Amino acid sequence: MAVFVLVHGAWQGGWCWKRVAELLRESGHEVFTPTLTGLGERAHLLNSKIDVDTHIQDILGVIECEELSDIILCGHSYGGMVITGVADKVPEHIRSLVYLDALVPENGQSALDLLPTETTSSFLESARTTGAGFRVAPGRAGDFGVNIQDQAWVDRRCVDQPLKTFEQAIYLEGAWNQISRHVYIYATGWYPGIGEQFFDQAQREAGWEAITMQCGHDVMIDKPQELTQILMASI
Repeated sequence: MAVFVLVHGAWQGGWCWKRVAELLRESGHEVFTPTLTGLGERAHLLNSKIDVDTHIQDILGVIECEELSDIILCGHSYGGMVITGVADKVPEHIRSLVYLDALVPENGQSALDLLPTETTSSFLESARTTGAGFRVAPGRAGDFGVNIQDQAWVDRRCVDQPLKTFEQAIYLEGAWNQISRHVYIYATGWYPGIGEQFFDQAQREAGWEAITMQCGHDVMIDKPQELTQILMASI
């Protein structure tokens, strides 16, 4: 049995891992799908002070309170910021890091530093015009390449994301690089995409495995069985 902690991306919640979590549990693994503060079923906690550090503390709290170790820690999209921060603080608890079409920050970078200029501009405009200065509205599921059958579900469940989670830079001591196994999964079936630069880097780095999947950004929704196999292979 392995221990998986699956961290969702912006606008979503632990609900997005439902299919993958079920498959992993059917195979006998222990799975945690925490929802970050201000999102999913915790949307009622949304406020202007929530930042990346808040979300890192969310996951550190799960690890501490559930007394987890030897973890396969997976982050989707913005969740790559979170798992990097977590792994940098408690590398001794992590067996593998899996970046699912995710951002991979270097020391001193924010999510806005890693995203295309037109994307960052749209986030700032959303917060300014409709988000009371601190909330970023979700994009449509179809824009992220979600399959037609699931688009209504995803659109229904997504909520505003705190702007500071995109703005705050992350500061790393480099301990996360001590983890022996890193996996990058690049979803190639949506435009403009965010994973190509990190996939290319992973191909060049020792200790990294680089994988492509022909699907939209929300791999755990579009291809849960294939993703489950990749996650189990990272044990």
